[in-house]
Amino acid sequence: MKIRSVKAIEVDVTPRATTKPRVPKLATDGFVSPMQRYPEIKRADWGNDWKRTACVVTAEDGTWGFGLTLHSGVTVPLINDHIGPVIEGENCMATERVWDLMQKVTAPYGTAGVSSFAISAVDNALWDLKGKLLNKPVYEIIGGPQKEKIFCYASNTDISYGTENSIEWFLELGFKAVKLFLREGPDAGLAGLNRTEELVAKTREQVGPDVEIAVDCWMSMNTDYMVRLAEQLRPYRIKWLEDYMLPEDMDSYFNLRQRIPFQTLATGEHWYSVHPFALAASHGLVDIFQPDLQWVGGMTAGIKICHLAEAHGLTVIPHASTNYPYGQHLAYAMSSVMWAERSEGVAPPGVPLEELVVLPGTPVIKDGYLTPSNAPGFGFEFDLDWIEQRAT
Repeated sequence: MKIRSVKAIEVDVTPRATTKPRVPKLATDGFVSPMQRYPEIKRADWGNDWKRTACVVTAEDGTWGFGLTLHSGVTVPLINDHIGPVIEGENCMATERVWDLMQKVTAPYGTAGVSSFAISAVDNALWDLKGKLLNKPVYEIIGGPQKEKIFCYASNTDISYGTENSIEWFLELGFKAVKLFLREGPDAGLAGLNRTEELVAKTREQVGPDVEIAVDCWMSMNTDYMVRLAEQLRPYRIKWLEDYMLPEDMDSYFNLRQRIPFQTLATGEHWYSVHPFALAASHGLVDIFQPDLQWVGGMTAGIKICHLAEAHGLTVIPHASTNYPYGQHLAYAMSSVMWAERSEGVAPPGVPLEELVVLPGTPVIKDGYLTPSNAPGFGFEFDLDWIEQRAT
């Protein structure tokens, strides 16, 4: 069966919750970012207003698969004008060949970054199509279930309801692990370090000794500040420190690993394709890989990264991996995946997780655990009309 067409469109699939949060929103400029040293430029001004990209890959018999990614302003034309025409006519089952074709065809302008986002949407759509053609869930065709259920943790990406309120809600939902996002980076100096310690200390007191806490630095630190941060947070038994350097600054990953050998380190959501993961694995730079299947190169890249990790005794916890079926299926099938993440704010305090589902058919976490859909492909429960209705 050959690929008949590859089509990408810009969509707005933002879920619209009906339950009112039980606490009011607070004014905030969000969590830490590399742009904080330029306070005169607000987050609303330096972020782009692109929406998501939906990709539909259709086979000769009319069966179709669905992929999703970000940065529609550049990924939609990249798929429609370049990647799509190259792979149309290829075998729907040849996921390795098609992935390699996409890597090679984008090489002249770089397979990482924007190209990787576009490749991810096409690759995931192809896996969804492959599962439908075989009448099997994707996790069955990438290895079968490796675990009975997936342990999930909750990330406090939306700090506008107050971290204490959000953590209380996460515990009420049954999560046994949570992640905090820092508010300040190196430019805040010692006072900022002390405020960070206060945030973590309060959360440790709130969740008690039996709930794990991870800390996300969102590409905003440097080596000196990270060393001091790790030392200052050591009494609170942090599960890991995450995403602490600019993704291209590999020298700093080497330096930091030498400076804080005691601390579990995690990163990878802003690494693209397999090469930075291979470098990090071979040199022991991090302990936990966190690829995002809508950014890193899709399910095909995710499988390769999991095998890299397994060969080097490392763990994989895919970024945003329970928000969408893509990460759910990878986590369910791969032995190197120990946990999975629920991010994008999880849900405002008091709002059920069911109301924050982005793509219909995505299973919802229950009491901190999740099992993927066993329907063909990724188990989506929508048709092409639903996608067209959300086109912008």
